[in-house]
Amino acid sequence: MSEDCLFCRIVSGALPTDLLAESERSIAFRDISPQAPVHVLVVPRRHEPNIGALAAASSDDLADLFAMVSQVAQAQGVAQNHRLVFNTGAGAGQTIFHAHAHVLGGVDFSDHGLGL
Repeated sequence: MSEDCLFCRIVSGALPTDLLAESERSIAFRDISPQAPVHVLVVPRRHEPNIGALAAASSDDLADLFAMVSQVAQAQGVAQNHRLVFNTGAGAGQTIFHAHAHVLGGVDFSDHGLGL
């Protein structure tokens, strides 16, 4: 845990959040600035700066994060059509340097010029 990390403070319970799911290794909560009708963050409890560092540090934490992504997508009704985003580094738009996944859904991304 890092005392100056926003996500570590949420994980520890020091900051309130709209918690949707939790496990021993991960939590999921709604993004406070949603970019789609469904925009959920899935965050490992372990503090690692990005997804690559998390993968190197703990395959168990990485697997749990992906399992929770699937669980959240199902619970939010977007299991068949959702986007999963990991930003790594400031140049890619990462603003909180604690690994996390964005689960986005509830919109047809192909109709919004967001296809990749």
